[in-house]
Amino acid sequence: MELKRPFIIAGPCSAESEEQLVSTATALAAAGKIDVLRAGVWKPRTKPNTFEGAGIKALPWLAKAKELTGLPVATEVATAKHVESAMAFDVDILWVGARTAANPFSMQEVAEALRGTKKPIFVKNPVNGDVDLWCGAVERLAVCGVENIGLIHRGFSGYGAGELRNAPMWHLALEMRRRMPDLPMICDPSHICGCRQYIADISQQAADLNYDGLMIESHINPDEVWSDAKQQLTPDALSALLDGIKWRAGESSSQSFQTALMGLREQIDSLDREIMQLLSERMGVAEKIGRIKRENDVRILQTVRWDDIVDRALARSASLGLSEHFLRTLLDAIHIESITRQNKVMNE
Repeated sequence: MELKRPFIIAGPCSAESEEQLVSTATALAAAGKIDVLRAGVWKPRTKPNTFEGAGIKALPWLAKAKELTGLPVATEVATAKHVESAMAFDVDILWVGARTAANPFSMQEVAEALRGTKKPIFVKNPVNGDVDLWCGAVERLAVCGVENIGLIHRGFSGYGAGELRNAPMWHLALEMRRRMPDLPMICDPSHICGCRQYIADISQQAADLNYDGLMIESHINPDEVWSDAKQQLTPDALSALLDGIKWRAGESSSQSFQTALMGLREQIDSLDREIMQLLSERMGVAEKIGRIKRENDVRILQTVRWDDIVDRALARSASLGLSEHFLRTLLDAIHIESITRQNKVMNE
């Protein structure tokens, strides 16, 4: 599937009424900034007794919005029945949500229902940080003859509340793109952020990482929405946000750029070799510690010692110009490998 860049999908989280959907669609179309109108017809909610979408009766509303604005329309499907109904109303683009992508049984059902379709089908990342599961969801569609497949990065769920609703975990999305470089990938900053104040920043990060586009929620009256009120923008606010995003080129033919970039990349390669060598030497020392512990019948994990290492590293984060989050992630990886090496030595 080839998309214009940037490819912008926008519209309300949920189709609540014909008036609400048509009003929002008309305002979005008038701004001329979006390529596809989105609206949730079936909403997979975390808890019962919340608005779970208007269901099949909302599909004629989508059809009317499409007729009035000329915009293609898109919605989420999670069951074979959803697919059948959306196809009957000629919905142009379908996407598979994070919860469905995480369930191989549900994903297989949807893939079978979509067998052989030429419509563009996007797959959101699973709720958990599992790239293999994301790949598997795409592969199920491909096996069923679905040709026009795209990816949507909507962030990954984790325990505890943070600044963002879902952690972007950009490295996982980029790994997915590395594995499937021919598939377009768009970002869903609305679900990553969970609140409108961060959407511009996340959108710009996606643009800087060479994403192909964005899916952003927009509602004619965000203060009165029936689902996900905090993350929806008015059409005017969305238009202003899109105007502010800079979509940069992937390359530059400038000779000075190429020369400077080559020199800096050579420095990176040299530093990486040094880092790898130092890590190898560190693991060698860890193995020696494992042997000493084995000879003296001492357990591997020494919590006080590890806490001291982490505290000393974090105390230097500002002077090193490294974030605490990065240092914790790096130290955790080193610690796990060190324990693995010592465990192997202890049980030889």
